[in-house]
Amino acid sequence: MFSRFEWMIAWRYLRARRSEGGISVMTWISLVGIALAVFALIATLAVRSGFRYEFVDTIVGANPHATIRPYGEAQPNGMLTGTTPDYDALADSLAQVPGVTHAVPVVTGQVMASANGANTGAQVIGIRPGDLADIPRVQAPEQSQGDIAAFGVDEGQGIAIGWYLADTLGVRAGDRIRLISPDGQKTPFGTSPRVKSYLVSYVFQVGRYDIDLTRIYMPFSEAQTYFNREGVADEIQVSITDPEAVDALSPSLLAAVESDGWVWTWRDSAGGFLRALQMEDNIMFVILSILVLIATLNITSGLVMLVKNKGRDIGILRTMGLTEGTILRVFFLCGAGIGVIGTVIGVILGCLFALYIDPIFSFVNWVAGGGVWDPSVRFISALPARLELGDVLSAVALSLTLSFIVTIFPARRAARMNPVEALRYE
Repeated sequence: MFSRFEWMIAWRYLRARRSEGGISVMTWISLVGIALAVFALIATLAVRSGFRYEFVDTIVGANPHATIRPYGEAQPNGMLTGTTPDYDALADSLAQVPGVTHAVPVVTGQVMASANGANTGAQVIGIRPGDLADIPRVQAPEQSQGDIAAFGVDEGQGIAIGWYLADTLGVRAGDRIRLISPDGQKTPFGTSPRVKSYLVSYVFQVGRYDIDLTRIYMPFSEAQTYFNREGVADEIQVSITDPEAVDALSPSLLAAVESDGWVWTWRDSAGGFLRALQMEDNIMFVILSILVLIATLNITSGLVMLVKNKGRDIGILRTMGLTEGTILRVFFLCGAGIGVIGTVIGVILGCLFALYIDPIFSFVNWVAGGGVWDPSVRFISALPARLELGDVLSAVALSLTLSFIVTIFPARRAARMNPVEALRYE
């Protein structure tokens, strides 16, 4: 498409000094601008992808992908119990559904946790020790204390609690905390709160602040006793092979329990946040695309100046027999070359940023004196970045497309220059 001498002329113009009528300074400004714009775009897309991946991973890694909540039996007051006595049979039935990896019965409840004079609300999940070990983020947390194998020991009273919950209460693995439930033992004088002390056998950090601040795991049989659920379970928690396909699997889950309940998926609990995150991602991409456009417009400015300075050269080349198409291709190569080189540099910088974000962020945090990232606001414990091939290709495509488009107009102006007018005063 481009002949050898066209490449030679274009390269000669790009590296020409200012005294020779070149635009070396403008070339560098355009190149640096495009490189920084592409770098910013790739870095933002990487952080965006990493944030969504980490957010979803903490959800599906520490929570069930779907929860079957039974209707239960009708009480004399017309209310449903919301529990099921056939929890093992339901769990076995759900485990047979294609795509389901685990189905476990649990008991849930809200309590007040107290230790060392500190009090905070907490969510208790009663679960069997073997089923707790199958929760990925709990079994392999970001950091932990104690031993998950100790869960359920000490006469079935060893419990596991979240990292920030332990920090709030000032306890570590091996200490004891008190759990207070307002729905305690029923007496002739009313319902008295239930207060009981438990040994903290395991402390975990799944990387999601709201989970680490409120989550307590209690042995299943102990939770049944503590929350007055003897012989019943509150729900069946289901894990599947592909969490992204949970909506498509919901009808099969309902069919497995013969519609004796309803399904609540992880998308139902986090759907609003994910939609807001997606909208923010689209807005950020548009804003950064404008930044890339502004950077590529520097190419137009530089080429306009180059065409003006090289008017005599264009006239001579035209009188030597070069066609308008040849002149257009020469100046197109000048602008496209800047765009390609700037894009390559930007891609390299963006990829390096995504790959080495941890030491970079650690350095920024050290310079700022710490406290740059607040997990109580961001929900996850660290700034993530995930390099996706699609994000890199979209940034490259955007940069090259804009670079090529803005190059066409000054190149056409050069090609249409009248050689007589260009050489009249030479």
